Amino acid sequence: MTVETVSRIAIGGDVPEGANSAYLVDDRVIVDPGPPTDHAWHTLQNGLDRADVDRLDIEYVLVTHWHADHAGLAPRLAEEADATLAMGADDAPLIGDYAGARERRLERDGSVMRRLGVPERIVANVIANDTVSAIPDRTPVERLRDGETVAGLDVVATPGHTLGHTAFAGDGFLLVGDAILPTTTPNVGGSDTRTLQPEVSGSPSVRGGDDRLIDRDPLAAFRTTLNRLANRPERLLPGHGATVEPARVSEILDHHRARSRRVFEALEARKQATPWDIACDLFGDLEGIHVKFGAGEAAAHLQALEREGRVERATNDPVRYGLTVTRS
Repeated sequence: MTVETVSRIAIGGDVPEGANSAYLVDDRVIVDPGPPTDHAWHTLQNGLDRADVDRLDIEYVLVTHWHADHAGLAPRLAEEADATLAMGADDAPLIGDYAGARERRLERDGSVMRRLGVPERIVANVIANDTVSAIPDRTPVERLRDGETVAGLDVVATPGHTLGHTAFAGDGFLLVGDAILPTTTPNVGGSDTRTLQPEVSGSPSVRGGDDRLIDRDPLAAFRTTLNRLANRPERLLPGHGATVEPARVSEILDHHRARSRRVFEALEARKQATPWDIACDLFGDLEGIHVKFGAGEAAAHLQALEREGRVERATNDPVRYGLTVTRS
């Protein structure tokens, strides 16, 4: 079955990225229903009413990524409509096991921030102010993988902003979530600290039983996602705002090239620095969630520069970088 009709329901708007975009697809699928607030719920309901769709007739609730402004209402809508909730396999546990996953996320966020050089008092403040979302402790969630089909939509893996970020393609349109935004640049690194954690390299047969940990490369993953989306023919529909022009992909890639240059220049001036040092140089005073976003983005760029051989790691805990020294 080919999915042909899609309409946007704008939800909220008091955020830099612009109003959230929930999408009604073929009158039976909702993608990214919005944040877990009563106001958002009523806005979504009003949008369905205007489309003459009963929410109880919704068969699938799809989510592009685990962030609460996109996934928050998904469990509530899926339960009321007795619909299937589905999202990318790597992000699904953060909603399916929300309570347990949140505890693990806070522990991970704190550990990663400390490793990036964020002072303890600032880490403690970020963690203390991370509020619980009104999401059930546990929710059944179907795990989707790249290349599969769900509710007539093609599943397209788009990692970078989060580890399991996923887009959904219909006939002539592609719902890209926060992979591409019309007015802001999606954060990489801090928006999902799992992307900054080491992963096991290779397979047991390749490793000979010797597990080797290597750093993920969230910026490389995000660049691959952008290039993949740039080559697709569909109209791009974002998770915030109404439309994205195709040229926006090149703008975001250019933005990250420029940011990498600024990160390198900041490190050059300091000789050695942690990602937190670089974040403070680039972004100034950071508070709240922007601490994690700033340090994480600096770390993502430093890891990419390290893989290019332009910088090297001086220490690991905290992570500290210097310019690559040419050795004879």
